Amino acid sequence: MKNIIVAILVILGVLASGSLFVVKEGTRAIVIQFGKVQKDSGTDITKVFAPGLYFKVPFIDTVRHLDARVQTLDDAPDRFVTSEKKDLIVDSYVKWRIDDFERYYLSTGGNRLQAEALLKQKVNNGLRSEFGTRTIPQIVSGERSELMNEAMEQASESSDELGIEIVDVRVKQINLPLEVSNSIFQRMRAERAAVAREHRSEGQEQADIIRAEIDARVTIMLADAERKARQMRGQGDAEAASIYANTYSKNPEFYSFLRSMDAYRSSFNSKQDVLIVDPSSDFFNYLNNQNGIRK
Repeated sequence: MKNIIVAILVILGVLASGSLFVVKEGTRAIVIQFGKVQKDSGTDITKVFAPGLYFKVPFIDTVRHLDARVQTLDDAPDRFVTSEKKDLIVDSYVKWRIDDFERYYLSTGGNRLQAEALLKQKVNNGLRSEFGTRTIPQIVSGERSELMNEAMEQASESSDELGIEIVDVRVKQINLPLEVSNSIFQRMRAERAAVAREHRSEGQEQADIIRAEIDARVTIMLADAERKARQMRGQGDAEAASIYANTYSKNPEFYSFLRSMDAYRSSFNSKQDVLIVDPSSDFFNYLNNQNGIRK
């Protein structure tokens, strides 16, 4: 008897645990009954369970929990073609959430990865359509916001069949393909190198002009200094000659004596020099005469 009671209690416990389910905050739940989504009694509206504790029929009802929060689809960049038939690498993201839980479950099986794959395809179709009607300057300069809004509208219309509401579509970054970027960078380098060569040639020309002007000024200054030096030297020689002439005219004998003494001083100034002179020459006239009178 006790064993039967224990078995009954175990069965009741299993049934009780199987008849309860909890919906967590940030999620919603739908109940699948015999392969169909449970509706509100007497209506054709899907019964969506908000966060809380609920009962279900054990072994018959299957509960599927779905994330009701706003989610972000941020996949790898994709390639788009502009109206100029030029490729762009566009990195974008999508903010989305579940709007119709029954339609979302039936179209995606409640699989988020499958839902995002389908959603990305629809968003990319909208972006591809908008990029295809614009040029690169229009996309980059001022029509990006308009492009994203129109792409979001197109994607929203096609995403209704998935039970998804698109909250926002944003383009994060627009780049040229690598091969195009390399050619553009090479052309920019060539242009900058040409500008640099032009600046260097202009600088070299200015340097040559300045150097020539300075050299001309230096040459003029040196010539002027040399002219003034010769002029001053000539004036000094003239004054010296005038002094010598005045001195000679006043006392020729004394003048000759001083000149001879200067000649002796200059000749015998260095002790290492050897001078061979005839003692009876005119050079020693005052030196041989004890009275200091020239013979």
